[in-house]
Amino acid sequence: MRADARRNYELLLAVAAEAVAEHGADASLEQIARTAGVGSGTVRRHFPTRHALLEAVFRERIDALCARAGELAGEPDPRAALVEFLIEITRAAATIRGLAEALNRGRTESVYCASDQLAEAGEPLVRRAAEAGVLAPDITFADLSTLVTGIALATENDPDPGTTATRLLSLAMTGFTVTPQEPLPKPGRPDHAPGPGPDRKP
Repeated sequence: MRADARRNYELLLAVAAEAVAEHGADASLEQIARTAGVGSGTVRRHFPTRHALLEAVFRERIDALCARAGELAGEPDPRAALVEFLIEITRAAATIRGLAEALNRGRTESVYCASDQLAEAGEPLVRRAAEAGVLAPDITFADLSTLVTGIALATENDPDPGTTATRLLSLAMTGFTVTPQEPLPKPGRPDHAPGPGPDRKP
């Protein structure tokens, strides 16, 4: 890349990062071009699609998460390793505006895809946890990623999104009901619905 092209790329990336942080994954490419002082054609040359732009904005963070997955693969406790990885993804997706939506869009428009890269890094942790008997065998990383991004999207406007998202992830992993002393009522007539009376058939 020529020096002037490199400068344009770095400028566009910096402007795009600010725009995505403010407006999320639907930040206007035209506005990014105007703020950077370049034509829309320059934006398209560097980032042919919105998906490509989002990937460039978030690539460094995704690379760091994948590297963390590699570190956790050597941890002795498979469940703790998987949980730690999910917590880190959840915190990142909840606090870095636009990241959860970028992950949720999946591989649609380009070769590089953040969700695919995370899946490749996270699958060994999922497989190891399942083999150790601490994760249901039919659970996939795609299932967990969908759960995480859903929580992140729901909490990104929270005053403390990282903490709230992590708490909700904990609820999802441990469950939020206690063992009942009596069987739960079956769907149908409410518990306090009037029973058969003199003029009612049972």
